[in-house]
Amino acid sequence: MSEAMKQIPRWAAAACGLVAGGAGLAAAEAAAVPFGPRASPVQAVGAATIDLAPRPLKEFAVAAFGTADKAVLLVGIGVVLAVFAAALGIAARGRRWAAGAGAGVLALVGAVAAFTRPDAGPLDILPALVGGVVAYVALVMLMNAAGDAPDAPQAPAPEETAERRGFDRRRFVLIAGAAAAASAAVGTGAGVYSRTSAGSAAQSRDFALPKPASPAPPVPDGADLEIEGLESFFTPPGEFYRIDTALSVPRVDATTWRLRVHGAGVEEREYTFPQLLERGDIVERDVTLACVSNQVGGGYIGNARWIGVPLAELLREAGVRPPSEGGPADQLVSRSDDGMTIGTPVETVMDGRDAMLALGMNGRPLAPEHGFPVRMVVPGLYGYVSACKWITEIELTTFDAFDAYWVPRGWAAKAPIKLQSRIDTPRDGASVGEGGAGVTIAGVAWAQHVGVDGVQVRIDGGEWRDARLAEEATEDTWRQWVFDWEDAEPGEHTVSVRAMGRDGEVQTADEAPPAPDGATGHHTISVSVG
Repeated sequence: MSEAMKQIPRWAAAACGLVAGGAGLAAAEAAAVPFGPRASPVQAVGAATIDLAPRPLKEFAVAAFGTADKAVLLVGIGVVLAVFAAALGIAARGRRWAAGAGAGVLALVGAVAAFTRPDAGPLDILPALVGGVVAYVALVMLMNAAGDAPDAPQAPAPEETAERRGFDRRRFVLIAGAAAAASAAVGTGAGVYSRTSAGSAAQSRDFALPKPASPAPPVPDGADLEIEGLESFFTPPGEFYRIDTALSVPRVDATTWRLRVHGAGVEEREYTFPQLLERGDIVERDVTLACVSNQVGGGYIGNARWIGVPLAELLREAGVRPPSEGGPADQLVSRSDDGMTIGTPVETVMDGRDAMLALGMNGRPLAPEHGFPVRMVVPGLYGYVSACKWITEIELTTFDAFDAYWVPRGWAAKAPIKLQSRIDTPRDGASVGEGGAGVTIAGVAWAQHVGVDGVQVRIDGGEWRDARLAEEATEDTWRQWVFDWEDAEPGEHTVSVRAMGRDGEVQTADEAPPAPDGATGHHTISVSVG
């Protein structure tokens, strides 16, 4: 690079780096279109970050940002990339090798992240390499343009400023702005094309769910207390929690989707989506799902009406026997379209509960974010050991032979959902009622595949008092409850809740975090009675 480039103002050099970084990113995203989201350097780096993050950091992200944790991660990656690109631009003033080294580092990080994804192909490194080359070329060209001085009628005096000798601010802004606009156009075009090319996947959701051979029993009158502030019995799909590691929701085309069943003691089989729809054993069931990351009193739980294929029956067709019947496999490993692995006890899946390969939710085909075209639903188990979304493969193996994704990261290999209860109304910190007028306290409780037999409320650490239970739909759904606090007195109070299972278990007061197998403790709130 010329001597004049060394005189480029730092702000302009940083701008060169930012624009060059944007150009490289846009080129990489465009190059990733033929390979799918997994080849996107940003997506690959984000997924690798999730994989490598220590468990406490993941728990903090879920607790602090909830379902927005992925958006926060992507914003963070963007900020880091911007800072790196700006610093690279400053470092590259007069040093071409710095530009090459910095662009090479970005390309290498993106390529390694893409290549190490579970579902990666050998060509998935190409977008990162293309992005690195474009970023380097763009940076060199922008620095050259910024350092070139316009012809002058006479040589400048030695004491004249750097801007007078070689830097034309207006010319630089025009060139950098044009480059930034071109990059934005390429990146936007790549995004539009990706969404358009995903149209076949969206169209494949346009079908009618089959009529179940075994429909769900009607929800009994009184199962939904319809109290203001109390979550409804069925959770709308748009409000149903979503906790997974997929930075971009997989867009799976049901017309090309396949499910492979193989492994120990299995006659290998493959199923298409139409084959599942046409089966004569379709079932419909109401099942509550819960995330192991749910804090006591948290919202990562929802109840829905699912329709699908009985999983135990499908496995028996392939020759699977549970360990209690002499089967060689005790773990069912389900694999997702995005490479996620989830391990589920074979014995649990085949013990008679309504485990299924779900095709629909609340009367509609699954939404992409909830696992379209097919996902697993197993009552009584936390989602990370049962509820595989975008499922493409089922392998029969053993817990000794294989650790599913979350196990090496500090979570338990087996995790039945724990007895829990929650106060929905009033909210923590709320001002309620008038002294002597009474206060309505209501919430939900769950003891999946066991059933809730009682809920009790305690005011200010006093004696436990029975709440009134809503009618029970099934033992696999949550149960609403209400407590009429008729003797509420003015002042500050604490309210706690606990549940009792049909098996005699009483919800423990011992407090434990979500890891490694689910949070425990009593949900307690503070309220002010007016």
